[in-house]
Amino acid sequence: MLRVSTDRVRQWLPVAAWLLLAAAIVALALLALAGPAYRSGLLELSSAFGLFRYGAWTGLLVALLALPVAGLCLWLGRAHQSLAVALIALLIGAISVGLPYSWLQKARSVPPIHDISTDTEEPPAFEAIAPLRADAPNPVAYAGEETARQQREAYPDLETMILNVDRNTAVEAAVHVAQSMRWILVDVDAPEGRIEATATTRWFGFKDDVVIRIRETTRGSELDIRSKSRVGRSDVGANAERIREFRARLEARLQEDMP
Repeated sequence: MLRVSTDRVRQWLPVAAWLLLAAAIVALALLALAGPAYRSGLLELSSAFGLFRYGAWTGLLVALLALPVAGLCLWLGRAHQSLAVALIALLIGAISVGLPYSWLQKARSVPPIHDISTDTEEPPAFEAIAPLRADAPNPVAYAGEETARQQREAYPDLETMILNVDRNTAVEAAVHVAQSMRWILVDVDAPEGRIEATATTRWFGFKDDVVIRIRETTRGSELDIRSKSRVGRSDVGANAERIREFRARLEARLQEDMP
């Protein structure tokens, strides 16, 4: 009786392994397609996030089922191909659930805000970009003191940059850095020291708007930068990361230009 049962299990193991691999590929495809489907306008944001969730749950289910299948392959022996297929399915399933989990953990580690400025008392204002945000769920106005408080607690390093170069030099360097980061420049007003641009995220294609304000000082200039998402309550830290990257690149650019 055991012999018959073992033979049947051995017979169905390849089928189970390949089905799990197919399901794992589907899970990964759902994750991969969620962003482009929203970016191209094929899906609304809620539907795209639905694909994302389905991919994660499918990946979790595959990973949980692939473990016993791989264990049976090892126990029965002489099922090396099925074992390899089951392990590949397990790996893809783990990736499909691991990526959304890491994204969720990151979202939980930052405040649920989407408007970040190095000057929270007098944040740079959007002017040229304001009409482009007319239909955006997040209004163009600064989010307010509660957002400022959460930002100060989460990102205390984001402060006004003090530069030892004049405003024109700072504007020129800032424009160069914005272009190197592939932002779309909307307006550059050198006399006023104002730069406005739009950054697009790679996967979902979210539009985040940036305004840079550069003021003359007695020793050079000071630069403030504000980055704000058009959609979403939380930016999952994207705007703060963008500002940090800009600051680092600007400092490097100015160092290169020094005699």
